[in-house]
Amino acid sequence: MLMRVAALFSGGKDSVFAVYITQQYGWDVTHLVSLLPKKPDSWMFHSLNIQYTDLLAKAIDIPLVKRATAAEKEAELDDLTQVLQDLEIDGVVSGAIASEYQRTRIEKICDELGIKSFSPLWHKNQELLLRDQVKAGFHIIVVGVFAEGFDETWLGRTIDEKTIDALVSLQKKHGINIAGEGGEYETLVLFGPMFSKRLVIDESEKEWNRDSGVFQVKKAHLEDD
Repeated sequence: MLMRVAALFSGGKDSVFAVYITQQYGWDVTHLVSLLPKKPDSWMFHSLNIQYTDLLAKAIDIPLVKRATAAEKEAELDDLTQVLQDLEIDGVVSGAIASEYQRTRIEKICDELGIKSFSPLWHKNQELLLRDQVKAGFHIIVVGVFAEGFDETWLGRTIDEKTIDALVSLQKKHGINIAGEGGEYETLVLFGPMFSKRLVIDESEKEWNRDSGVFQVKKAHLEDD
């Protein structure tokens, strides 16, 4: 039986890689699902550069379903439920790696809807996950840093082997989560092996505030690779 699944999609490295892994299973990813928080401190959903999921979905060639959410704790789960209940799917894929908060709440929604929850990256070695993403051909940039040890030079930085080595050093020195699962940093994927086009950034802006910062993409377009 062919599994028909929807994938939670932020445009960050883990949600994109989860789609890639799911396709390797031979499953049909019928929809990408993006919740658009109205404030930056959502408990469940990424907000930084979330507006570019439209272009990324076109590049991956999977239909995107979007819904705004007020991003109130627990109430935002109702917004996700309302999106998923309208889709003809067998399950939901998420890019959760270590967040029990995220995983258990997605599982609860799936139980209520009578569908399965899949987290293909769950509890995988985080350093190896990053290295696998780079080896697979994903072009990932850092678009936000929010933990001790990071500085403004990280904003817009491409994740390559050298960057991963630097993250390992930060883990040893400051105890960060290498994959950023604790909210230490956020990412945006510009290209990957299942992309037909590349996301090209035309205009961007770095915003630094004492010990954290964001890389806001102001304008971007798709280009043939």
